[in-house]
Formats: sequence, C-alpha cells, structure tokens
Amino acid sequence: MELRCKTITKRYGNMKAVNGVNCIMGKGVYGLLGVNGAGKTTLMRMLCTIIQPTEGEILWNGRNVWELGTAYRDLLGYLPQDFGYYPDLSVRDYMLYIASIKGLRAPYAKKKTGLLLRQVGMEKFQMRKMKHLSGGMVRRVGIAQAMLNDPKILVLDEPTAGLDPNERIRFRNLISELSEDRLVLLSTHIVSDIEYIAKDVMLMKSGELFYSGTAEHLLASMQENVWRCLVPRNMVDRYLAKYLVGNIKATGQGAELRILSREKPTEYAVPVERNLEDAFLLYFGEKSEEHSYV
Repeated sequence: MELRCKTITKRYGNMKAVNGVNCIMGKGVYGLLGVNGAGKTTLMRMLCTIIQPTEGEILWNGRNVWELGTAYRDLLGYLPQDFGYYPDLSVRDYMLYIASIKGLRAPYAKKKTGLLLRQVGMEKFQMRKMKHLSGGMVRRVGIAQAMLNDPKILVLDEPTAGLDPNERIRFRNLISELSEDRLVLLSTHIVSDIEYIAKDVMLMKSGELFYSGTAEHLLASMQENVWRCLVPRNMVDRYLAKYLVGNIKATGQGAELRILSREKPTEYAVPVERNLEDAFLLYFGEKSEEHSYV
C-alpha cells in the first residue's frame, strides 16, 4: 500500500497553490499541518482526483491514479471541509442516498449504514433530519458517509472544524480505530487533532511541503529550547515582542509564560519538554489553537 506524490504542482494563473510536493504514504494516520491557506485542501483535492495537477504525478502502488480512474476512486473515502447534504433527509436516508451514489447494493448499504452509525455514535439519531443535527453530529455523519465503501484511503479535510473538546476526543479515538488497515490523511491547523494518533507529520506552508516525518524527529531537530518562566504582568508585552510565546497563564505572582528561545529568557526560567504545539509555533509563527490570558 503506497500513495506517492511526485513533484506535484497546481497553478492558478501565476499563483502556485501547491508547489512541487513530494511525499510517500502507507498504512496509518498522516497529519497534514498548516495554517489556513497553506495549500492543504488543494493537495487533498488532487489526491482525490477532484482536480488535476498542473505538473507531476500521483501514484497508487506505482500506477498513475488518473489512469486507474474508477478503480482508484473506489478505494477513496473523502470528507471535505464543507460537505453538502439535503437538510430534510434523515441521517439514515442521507447515508443510503450516498451509498446509492457510490453504487453499493441496497442490502449491503443498509447493513453498512447501521454498522457505521453505531460506530460513530449516531445510531440513536438516525431518524433525525440532518438540519436538526449539531455541528459535531454532522461531522460524525460525514465520517460515516466517507467510510461507506470501506475505503483503503481515507482523506479528511479539517474534520474537527467547529467541534468542542469532547467531540474532538471522540473523533481522535474514532480515527485511531479506523486507521488499523488503511491510509488516513488528516489535514488540520489544530495540533491536538493529530499529536497522539499520527504515524507521521507533514508541515505545509505557502504551497510547499517542507517537512515529512515523525513528530519525535521533528521535535529533536528544533534548535530552540522551550522554557517556563514567571514574569510580572506589566512585562508580558515586552516578552511577547521579543520571543515566541506559546502560552500565557495568569498566576497570583504574575504571568507564567511558555517561551521558545535558544537562550534562557530569564534568570529563573526552567526548561520544559517540547511538544508539537511548540513546533507549530516555531515554523508557522502562530499558535494552532487560541490560548487565553486570564
């Protein structure tokens, strides 16, 4: 099982949405990290043959996916960032409708629908109309419909957008279960989505894939250290201007900062273990999730 991108580029006029991407993926979860506008969605749409690369090749087990055509698409499950649905259809009817589009036989579609809705925790809501679902429920149905054809390649674009923390935990557990015998590519700008479940992490910026490998190797390659230090509250702005600050926590004595710096930022700063959020801050210049200062 190998999905390979060979120097793929996608141009829109003079703008390169994706620029010379090379990568190889096999079984397991791959986390594609980048800020909004990095080119993640364009890359995924090419992998799903929705749009064609301007240059380069996408190969599945050594064969061009465009030449494979339907045989390749039959292996795909795709959850776009915004997927369309008929709001007046019930969850069950929506699933059966998608199954019919995918060419699944009715008896199999009914059985598979029941199994998947149970797996994503939507079985008891299967008669509820889609328009009456919460955002988290809609995303769960989205994952279920992507799994109807038991895909070998599951592509998820910003799947946790708008979900609360509990829904995100449920989602991560589900993806971990689904990845045992397939390739899962998950694009996100939220580190916690993939920190504990991704086999490999890929970092994308301005259309270019500039890192692909394990999270452990990525963290080990960082030259910056991570420090925890306590500073007076009226000094916080000065530290924000001088350093990359990953977190600010108000305390009774002032403010506790998490700082990325090669040198010790204060006399009493304490080194702490790096995490993927620190790498995101270092390479993209911003945090992957909002942190509050209270």
